[in-house]
Amino acid sequence: MNVEELVRDSLRDLAGAQQPAPPGFADRVLAVRRRRRARTFASVAAATAAVVAVSVAVPQLVSGGDDVRPSGVTGGRNGSLPVRAISAGQTVMAAYYTAEARRTTKDEGISERTYRLLDPATGRYRKDTRWSYVAVAPGARTAAVLERTLPTRRIGLLDLTTRKVTKWIPVSVGVGGLAFSHDGTKLVATTYDEHPDRLFEVKSANGGVPGWMADRATSRSGYMVLDLVSGDGTWWQIKSGRDVPSRADFAFTDDDKALYGRIVSSEDGTEEFYDLSGRKIAAPAKEKHLRWDVPARLSPNGELAALGLTKEVDLGKKLAGKSYSSIRNPRTGKEITKVRGGHLLAWVDDHRLIAWERTTPLKNAGYKDHLVLVTIGSDKVVPLSGERDPDDGSQRLAWEPVFVRR
Repeated sequence: MNVEELVRDSLRDLAGAQQPAPPGFADRVLAVRRRRRARTFASVAAATAAVVAVSVAVPQLVSGGDDVRPSGVTGGRNGSLPVRAISAGQTVMAAYYTAEARRTTKDEGISERTYRLLDPATGRYRKDTRWSYVAVAPGARTAAVLERTLPTRRIGLLDLTTRKVTKWIPVSVGVGGLAFSHDGTKLVATTYDEHPDRLFEVKSANGGVPGWMADRATSRSGYMVLDLVSGDGTWWQIKSGRDVPSRADFAFTDDDKALYGRIVSSEDGTEEFYDLSGRKIAAPAKEKHLRWDVPARLSPNGELAALGLTKEVDLGKKLAGKSYSSIRNPRTGKEITKVRGGHLLAWVDDHRLIAWERTTPLKNAGYKDHLVLVTIGSDKVVPLSGERDPDDGSQRLAWEPVFVRR
């Protein structure tokens, strides 16, 4: 009997029990059977643990190692959209999304996302318009999804192969954002009183075409940490200051022991940190110099920190394809070296990263770019995607990637 069969049998036992005893994470399925205290979401969260366990235990989506797979592209008004899986080593682009302003009142609107999710069976991206927000679990087999109207009162667990929701998790507070822990056993849901992607129409100075501006005041109310192994889940109310932008989702720190959230200014820089029990804490030693706008953050071994463009880059020269970013000591913030790429998105291993790199000169703050693989100590870049069109100021987003470890 293999792991998937054991998980299936455990789920069958779970469905018939009065007090469900949730399965563990893959190798824990048969190791522990103990009573747990009933908490909010416990009965539904317990069953979801097996879903995530299977997603991590099944064979790899694409072979790992040094394998680098750029994507084919298709044209469109959002630029060249990837059609085949983009991956390098153990990092894969499990999804990507475009965004466009949708008017809700005379002067207001929302930024609405449209996702394309990687099909593990075919290795191709498929459009799925049902979801306003998608977070993909490690392994790229399962995603947590939110329905179109935000904030929403339930979270879905989506099988990326079948495209079916395997479990709905009802919640008592409106949710607008999601993030998995690095080990795939926990899910943090950021809660909001209003839509987190609100827009306001702004009139141009000379009577030209009006544009949209993101709301700078947040309705973020707190966060909920759902443990997919134990079945425990608790919501914590967090009062947000005026420096917090409209969408300010929480995500797990590198060790999964705390959470960080985006803010504009604070004593710790541009992020604030909370433990898993609703208490604000000091920044972890290795994350106090990180920034929310550089998604790559820490290298897999935790010894290198990815930061933004280096000071040596003179944007006034309007050069294409020669951006460099800073790699620093995470504890001291001191620069160790530089690496190609204007925006570091994800680590592939301890020496390589995936980044955005310009392909056209800067012009009125706009330029085209594409995904590339960059290597510390080398000036070579390996293209991974077609070109992305620049932001035209209308809140239309060409496309943004969602990377996970597999």
